[in-house]
Amino acid sequence: MSKLLIRAMVLPMTGPEVFYSRGEICIDGDRIISVGEEGSAPQNFAPDRVLNLPNDVVMPGLINTHTHAAMTLLRSYADDLPLMPWLNEKVWPFEDKMTEDDIYWGTTLALCEMIRSGTTTMLDMYASMDQVAEAVLQAGTRAVLSRGLIGNGPNGERALQEGIDLVRRYQGAGQGRLKVMFGPHAPYTCSGDYLQQVKAHADDLGVGIHIHVAETLDEIKMIHEQYGKTPVEWLEGLGLFGGHVVAAHCVHLTKNDMGILARNKVCVAHNPESNMKLNSGTAPITELRAQGIVVSLGTDGASSNNNLDLFGEMRSAAFQQKLRVNSTALPAYEVLEMATINGAQSLGFEDVGMLAPGFKADLITVDLDQPHFYPRFSIPAHLAYVAHAGDVRTMMVDGKILMEERKILTLDVHKVCQEAEIRAKGIASALNG
Repeated sequence: MSKLLIRAMVLPMTGPEVFYSRGEICIDGDRIISVGEEGSAPQNFAPDRVLNLPNDVVMPGLINTHTHAAMTLLRSYADDLPLMPWLNEKVWPFEDKMTEDDIYWGTTLALCEMIRSGTTTMLDMYASMDQVAEAVLQAGTRAVLSRGLIGNGPNGERALQEGIDLVRRYQGAGQGRLKVMFGPHAPYTCSGDYLQQVKAHADDLGVGIHIHVAETLDEIKMIHEQYGKTPVEWLEGLGLFGGHVVAAHCVHLTKNDMGILARNKVCVAHNPESNMKLNSGTAPITELRAQGIVVSLGTDGASSNNNLDLFGEMRSAAFQQKLRVNSTALPAYEVLEMATINGAQSLGFEDVGMLAPGFKADLITVDLDQPHFYPRFSIPAHLAYVAHAGDVRTMMVDGKILMEERKILTLDVHKVCQEAEIRAKGIASALNG
């Protein structure tokens, strides 16, 4: 097990006032053993390597709590459409032609992009999740995987069995880097009986549930016409809540809905840029946080967003709430919490999301020696409002460096890009004649 000393600016995300302008972090194996001002390392700590990055800020790796990684193959394929036509006429026909190998390469392309942009952990929902798991294990990142379940479709029961098998094969794999949840797609694609089956299996296996909820007005109308309730009310009545649940989107909520989510400790994955692009709306994040609901950030898939840059999501999330509420809503440090420690809490990781002794060494360094980071009045504001994917210099997960000097060490980026290009274009050609 190697020992590493990093000297840099440090934003550990352990409190709004904690920042080390000349700091250092000691790492032994996969764990952080000390964080503090330069010179604070334990006297007996003898590093095998020292990284001197005085113009970088070290912070926890970013955590993407809602995405469909393999949808990188659909990037810019189906733009400028509303959600339902986008799904029914473009996305689902494309996905029907994707093979397991396509999903592997699409996921690997997403992981290249995530590593480059500072995302150390993702919560992914898709099909052929064994391929996703193997891609994550190769890349070296951390992930929570959920087999997407469309209960109203012809393969609903088979998909549910695949979700059960996924738990049994990959829960805790990669020395704990992988977790598994069940992924019923949405209230409008799953019957009540099916969702109750999912809940029973999740409880039996001791895992959580990840589901799209209240994303569009069409969904609200559909569920109300069928059941006379909001999606949140209907899901509560089915007993889906009460365990570990991450609800993606939650754009259209009543006050009663928010009370239900808070009472059941449902975590919300906010996807501001996807919601903007599909004209789904703006989620009431300020109100959700005021009720004590843990809110994290997701990108959604690259088809409804076009990139997987969580720095961009932070900026969009903050600016949306300032437009909705007032200029003081969702300040910089709080939106950084959403992308780090709140993400870890949402996914059930107790030892990631901040830089502190005993925590996993999941971290990134951001190169601040660039014109857009001067003058440096506020480092948190620069990270939340200014930084973008290309500013990340170093990435580490579980104490292993996955990217150094912007070079990914675990994946052949050129090969991945070429494979993804050939496969995506092939599918599109088959669909379009």
